Amino acid sequence: MQTEQHQSGADGAENHAGANVDEIMQKVAEHKGCGTSGGSGKASCGSGAGENDLPTEIWEKVKNHPCYSEEAHHHYARMHVAVAPACNIQCNYCNRKYDCANESRPGVVSEKLTPEQAAKKVLAVASTIPQMTVLGIAGPGDPLANPEKTFKTFELVAKYAPDIKLCVSTNGLTLPDHVERLSKYNIDHVTITINMVDPEVGAKIYPWVYYNKKRYHGVEAAKILTDRQLQGLEMLTERGILSKINSVMIPGINDEHLVEVNKAVKSRGAFLHNIMPLISAPEHGTVFGLTGQRGPTAQELKALQDNCEGEMNMMRHCRQCRADAVGLLGEDRSAEFTTDKVMEMEVSYDLEARKAYQEAVEKERQAVVDAKKAELAGLAGEHSDIKMLIAVATKGSGKVNEHFGHAKEFQVYELSTSGAKFVGHRRVDLYCQGGYGEEDSLATIIRAINDCHAVFVAKIGGCPKNDLKAAGIDPVDQYAGEFIEQSAIAYFKDYLDKVKSGEIQHVERGDAQIRQGALTAAEAA
Repeated sequence: MQTEQHQSGADGAENHAGANVDEIMQKVAEHKGCGTSGGSGKASCGSGAGENDLPTEIWEKVKNHPCYSEEAHHHYARMHVAVAPACNIQCNYCNRKYDCANESRPGVVSEKLTPEQAAKKVLAVASTIPQMTVLGIAGPGDPLANPEKTFKTFELVAKYAPDIKLCVSTNGLTLPDHVERLSKYNIDHVTITINMVDPEVGAKIYPWVYYNKKRYHGVEAAKILTDRQLQGLEMLTERGILSKINSVMIPGINDEHLVEVNKAVKSRGAFLHNIMPLISAPEHGTVFGLTGQRGPTAQELKALQDNCEGEMNMMRHCRQCRADAVGLLGEDRSAEFTTDKVMEMEVSYDLEARKAYQEAVEKERQAVVDAKKAELAGLAGEHSDIKMLIAVATKGSGKVNEHFGHAKEFQVYELSTSGAKFVGHRRVDLYCQGGYGEEDSLATIIRAINDCHAVFVAKIGGCPKNDLKAAGIDPVDQYAGEFIEQSAIAYFKDYLDKVKSGEIQHVERGDAQIRQGALTAAEAA
């Protein structure tokens, strides 16, 4: 979505290609930023917490932050700028790559930027994508191992785009040294990657850390890292800075241990815990990838997240973004904003236009919330132990609006008498390839969602529809263009009615095929 780019205010002068970035940004310096207009919709923040469940100051920080609010990620965009190339630790799951457009994972970028280039890119993106509310610096190395570049970027953005939230992601090794500076620049959101609190476990993940001008290895290195991470987390909590903890789930190494990590970070005030699957394809060139370390299945990941959820809020909508990601979570618009293109753009940063656009987004967001509430009222008084998963093909805005064959991922919801709860997403191979269906891709899609009772799509062809039915997954296209959660609750209500009437018998979905009766019921629905 785009808005007209123009200069508001008395100066109204055009910005010319090739002008110095500071001169360009100075033209908008007189416009004082105002925060985005908040609606009364409930942000989940990884759970069910909403405006009335959180202190006002916390709600203001998370309501339009797509990483801290699952609901907001359907409506608001973020961007990362790659200004921090150096790193002070080595992770066995990481391989930083530059000039790479073919991999979507942390540590990968196509371009490295100077702070000045990054600042102009932020203004260009925020002018073109007015629902972009958050700037994060996440690499491709560690931002706090590159403090001058990181904070210079924050300084420029805070000066010329004060309505944008600032975030930093760090491994935490030098975090205690920079907490005061983070607070000074009003950086309200910090992500720390914490994969262990036991150095014996850490030694299997981190070959070395570089601290105080010395390289440490093994258990000693891991002990230094975990001590510094937890110290930094406590310091953030003391200053009221929200912290999100990222943990990489590595089967056989730290999967069971992450329950202890969850308890440790909660006790120190972490706001949100994001347990992510290990990405370990051999072609990525990581140590784990080259040694055959597998990542977790979607079912294993969900089970661990469920196990930890009773302790604190869990983030389940993470896309493990590149360090130069642009757009809504799950989409990549970085190719539109290469350095060459940005430097040629006539950037006009109009705060009032952004505010107006985001007010419209909030109205749409509120409509989603109201529709869900209205449908949920129909479940009042229902009591059932039945729970089921559905997969949804969506382009965003909280709607069922993607063709099955065009989906690169499916969002997964758990349905129960409590309503529809987002529990994760499943990346898949694209089924439609230049006008025809790729059967090998369809097989991988079915494997990815084989624990789901149904898949909601805007449209689907006859061949994949039949194959999904044969696999016991109901292809549902009757809710095309409708709100996801409202549609999901309506579907579940109808499903419960059919179970109570004896028309179908509920069978738990696993790797086994779904019961045949539900297939015919889905067709009749």
